[in-house]
Amino acid sequence: MPNSSTLSVPACTDTPRHLAIIMDGNGRWATKRFLPRTAGHMRGVQAVRRVVEACGRRGVEYLTLFAFSSENWRRPKEEVSLLMRLFMQTLEKQVGKLEEQGVRLRIVGDLSPFEPRLQALIRAAEERTAHNSTLNLTIAANYGGRWDILQAMRKLLAAQPGLASQPDAIDEAQLAQYLSMAYAPEPDLFIRTGGEQRISNFLIWQLAYTELYFSDDYWPDFGAKNIDAAFEWYRTRERRFGRTSAQVASQT
Repeated sequence: MPNSSTLSVPACTDTPRHLAIIMDGNGRWATKRFLPRTAGHMRGVQAVRRVVEACGRRGVEYLTLFAFSSENWRRPKEEVSLLMRLFMQTLEKQVGKLEEQGVRLRIVGDLSPFEPRLQALIRAAEERTAHNSTLNLTIAANYGGRWDILQAMRKLLAAQPGLASQPDAIDEAQLAQYLSMAYAPEPDLFIRTGGEQRISNFLIWQLAYTELYFSDDYWPDFGAKNIDAAFEWYRTRERRFGRTSAQVASQT
């Protein structure tokens, strides 16, 4: 039997074990209200708090939020600068609450371009929450799916240089352990807010069999009711992973 491109078929439950979200529409939310785009980003932080709390209450084990992509550096300098400051302020103010709520925080992406103070805050926040397990919260910052696959391949070849002359010996399991989110199961449900319908270089390896849900609501308006609506839609999906409906039904 040929090898499947899905390493394993996960258990399908009413609540997604791993939820991944592209938080889109902050700037458009602000523009629609004749406010500076920065106001939308600040309101977006409030939506993060609501969604983290909602996911914790609903039994989600892993929540991954796309905060800043490797392409976002192309935005105006003033907006990028504001996003960096907002990131630092949020880490300083919210890490204590995350610790109290049992949330473990991880930041994934190429962090090398960030200023030393921000890198230090990231390390401190990760260390402070490392003992938590109620909810695993991952923030993707300066992250890109193509970058993730490339850095994983580089790490694999660095660890096992002999594979460079034996490419046929490389399999998915070997490469997957070097991806930035090797500690998490692949997402069950992906949500993108703001009306756009694309994954924009986010977790492109991990989203291979994820259910994709697109919301017209802007991120600053997102909250528990929106999460419930997405989960209700998710429950209608038949996750076959290459099997037939009859096979799926026989295992329920």
